[in-house]
Amino acid sequence: MSTLVECVPNFSEGRDKAKVDAIIEAMKVPGVYLLDREMDGDHNRCVITLVGDRENIGEAAIRGVGKAAELIDLTKHQGAHPRMGAADVIPFIPIDGVTLEDCVAIARKVGAEIWRRFQIPVYLYEAAAATPERQNLENIRRGQFEGIRDEIATDPARQPDFGEPRVHPTAGATVVGARKFLIAYNVYLNTPDVEVAKRVAKAVRFSNGGLRYVKGMGLAVRGLAQVSMNLTDFEQTPIARVFEYVKREAARHGVLPAFSEIVGLIPKKALEDASEWFLQVENFDSSLILENRLAAVMSGKMAVGGLRAGVEPFVEQLAAPTATPGGGSASAAAGAMAAALAHMVAAMSRGKKNYVQYERELSDAITRLALLREVLKAAIDEDAASYEAVVKAYKQAKDSAGNGAVYEALRNATNIPLAVAEWAHEVGQIAEKLGGMTNPRMASDLGVAKALARAAMEGAIANVEINLESLEKEEPKFAEEVREKVAALKTAG
Repeated sequence: MSTLVECVPNFSEGRDKAKVDAIIEAMKVPGVYLLDREMDGDHNRCVITLVGDRENIGEAAIRGVGKAAELIDLTKHQGAHPRMGAADVIPFIPIDGVTLEDCVAIARKVGAEIWRRFQIPVYLYEAAAATPERQNLENIRRGQFEGIRDEIATDPARQPDFGEPRVHPTAGATVVGARKFLIAYNVYLNTPDVEVAKRVAKAVRFSNGGLRYVKGMGLAVRGLAQVSMNLTDFEQTPIARVFEYVKREAARHGVLPAFSEIVGLIPKKALEDASEWFLQVENFDSSLILENRLAAVMSGKMAVGGLRAGVEPFVEQLAAPTATPGGGSASAAAGAMAAALAHMVAAMSRGKKNYVQYERELSDAITRLALLREVLKAAIDEDAASYEAVVKAYKQAKDSAGNGAVYEALRNATNIPLAVAEWAHEVGQIAEKLGGMTNPRMASDLGVAKALARAAMEGAIANVEINLESLEKEEPKFAEEVREKVAALKTAG
């Protein structure tokens, strides 16, 4: 399975292009790609966006920390943005084929290695935090470099997660963590009065009773007051809602937004949601966007001739006299369709006044179902590929001693449908819960989603069990563990 992890390191240098270029050069690692770079002279900070596979993204970040430690001296650094390290913050974000828990493991490994190589103490934050108090970055960075330098040795609450209780003399300390996708979003007000920005930021941020999933502070940037924000879950607190909230609070102080900016990258869906919000398009769907429709057609997901033309190639492949795709791929496809149907029902109820009391639950369901739909779609091809790998391993075993490769291929061919069964079961559970918080006129759609999820789980389990027959003797422990999981799924129903 391919894996994609995003890493967005923030370095305390936004004025010297040569230094930023050198840091980026140091992070060039095979399998890791630069998506974006942002430099801000007023903040004196740069934000680099990388994406890469799970195995290499951590090494790229570590090398960037090392180069930043060589080039950045925090004892001489000044800027509007709070900072505690030359490499200030390094978050890892799951994109494809990885979970948030996988990113936590990457973050902890990277943190330990940063201390080992560079003697820079490391704090863990967000999902990787070892204690609840360190989930919020602002709690860790309180007092900035100077405050931490003075307190790290004497205050137990400020001791790092990795390393000795002393900052690096010029590179300070670094915060490493794992989180969901974050949008760095700033709104500039048409006033130079930074106190207004601070009051607006206090009103909008969640920690002071404002919007959920919003962090904010007021700064003076480019001669204007700036409300600097991080949106930690744009699907539950959309960017359009944040802008309107800032606009309303600013008006209370007699000012208006002058313009806004996005630092780094933003998911396309966030902008689609903003378009729907401001234009009030009835029954808006992302497939109405020309570029989205073109991408779907060109990728084979849709075709001229309607929905049948889009699904027909896969159905005909199933009918062909070949071993793949087979029942495992069909089960994954059924699970993906179940997730899609449940997603549609939840999305068509969220935001409607009759279901406003379920806003949080519907948003959570939509987010989870979107992920489940993607992993189940990916499993369609992965199941077929795993079967082909088993066939290849058997052929190679005839020409060499030992069957280790065969059993490894069989284990993989078992794990994939097992995962499909677990994902399909979760889809069914979500669809069941949605029944009481969505439009009753869509009950038939939820009924189909539950039926498809049940078929996907049962079909996937059948594939698991047939593979176990070949593993019982040589891999008894593995077979026993899998059978226990299957029994639990069957009991749960």
